[in-house]
Amino acid sequence: MTHWRGVFPAVTTKLNQDGSIDIEATQASIDRLIANGVSGIIVLPMLGENASLQPQEREAVIRAAKDVVARRVPLLSGLAEISTANATAAARKYQDFGAEGLMVFPSLGYKTDPRETAEWYKAIANASDLPIMIYNNPIAYGVDVTPAILKVLADCPTIVAVKEETGDVRRVTDMIIELGDRFDIFCGVDDQIVESMALGATGWVSGMTNAWPKQCVRIFNLCAAGDFAGARDLYRIMTPSFHLDTHVKLVQYIKMAEHLVYGAPEWTRAPRLPLVGEERARVTAIIEAAIEKLRQQG
Repeated sequence: MTHWRGVFPAVTTKLNQDGSIDIEATQASIDRLIANGVSGIIVLPMLGENASLQPQEREAVIRAAKDVVARRVPLLSGLAEISTANATAAARKYQDFGAEGLMVFPSLGYKTDPRETAEWYKAIANASDLPIMIYNNPIAYGVDVTPAILKVLADCPTIVAVKEETGDVRRVTDMIIELGDRFDIFCGVDDQIVESMALGATGWVSGMTNAWPKQCVRIFNLCAAGDFAGARDLYRIMTPSFHLDTHVKLVQYIKMAEHLVYGAPEWTRAPRLPLVGEERARVTAIIEAAIEKLRQQG
């Protein structure tokens, strides 16, 4: 069975100002992440504006990612659809495009009940032989893949991991009590990584790693080594920026961080609009404070 460990950034899809995809900038950002020690790459997450892209654009992103990743780390793709038929078809297509795993959202168009949720993931798991990470974000999508639902899915060998994003760090312990080590548990929110790893999470699907891969990998590695005191020092510098990962405008905020840290394009696709006014000033101040503190730290 596949096991994933480490920092898997949820990669932003770089865009030109007119909303078209900037493949070159997207590939450059992926190469930068791998060079700074991440353990996996996830393209087309929510942060990658998956739902705003056309099918041919998703294909282009996956194929471009495959070329630059070049099997150095696992390459996962987000899978976000409304119907089971479209989701299972996408699973097969994404495998053909070069994805080596899937991070699967719940249905985007319907809040499934527990029985329906289990059937949704079973159907997608049976559609291809790619390993699957369940994207559990009930805050955004209204569907909670609880430990009870995971027990129903435990006999699906291709479902191997859970991105845990309930916002309640106690869920890590609840999953381990109920399911042991059956699923790899990935922290899905940046401002709970130290807490989650203290409780047993072994992976991190991270947004702000797009901007600060070296520092995020260091936080993860310190926690993995049991050096939580060392991790806390860096975590406290990063946490105000990490809080931006939990906001409804996380796409704009994280792209702004990338722009300020290393010059990546900040553009998003409408209806998301560029940050302006007080909000832009506030987010910029948070990010620039982290940049300065990291500079002082050396």
